[in-house]
Amino acid sequence: MMLILEAYFKNYPARKKVAEFLFENGLSVKNGRIYLRNVEVPISELARVIGVNRKIIYHTIEYIEKTYPLKLIFEKLNPLPSLIDVAPLMGWEVLEIELDKDRYLKGFSEVLNLLHRNGVPVMEVFSRNLREEPAKLYIVIDGTLPVEVFMKIKEMEGFRKLILHTPEKDKEKLVCNFCEVKYCPKRILIEKMASL
Repeated sequence: MMLILEAYFKNYPARKKVAEFLFENGLSVKNGRIYLRNVEVPISELARVIGVNRKIIYHTIEYIEKTYPLKLIFEKLNPLPSLIDVAPLMGWEVLEIELDKDRYLKGFSEVLNLLHRNGVPVMEVFSRNLREEPAKLYIVIDGTLPVEVFMKIKEMEGFRKLILHTPEKDKEKLVCNFCEVKYCPKRILIEKMASL
């Protein structure tokens, strides 16, 4: 998609910045307006967030609507709701796995197969393998990841990095050069307050 935006907006860097923001956030363009699902997004607020003036937003909308391939794409965009950010608050974990681009598909299937074989309940899977970004796989699991599965993921062919988003602070001891643990301090605080 970014190559399409590059091709159509190569002479308009400010408009390209707006189009990329719209695409990355799933904001659609219809009838001269910008929408988050069916809610109209105020142009002035959008301009402030993106760091451009309102005129650039209006010119971008106009350009998208008069360029048929862009219009087809942008009128169908929608944001994808995800559990990734709230999972640690709920007591779940998120595996954020970076894979080699050339081994992405094999790594994707190996991780899911490994989780299945070890009885790890998967709640959500989200993946990105865009050309100019690292190939990433996000998996929300119900509960916490067993240590042995954590170690097997790190040994997979094509594995580059694992970030484990967890409510458990003690998982930091599992970190190696390729991994990182981000625990949820809010979840730990909630648990402490509940035990009082």
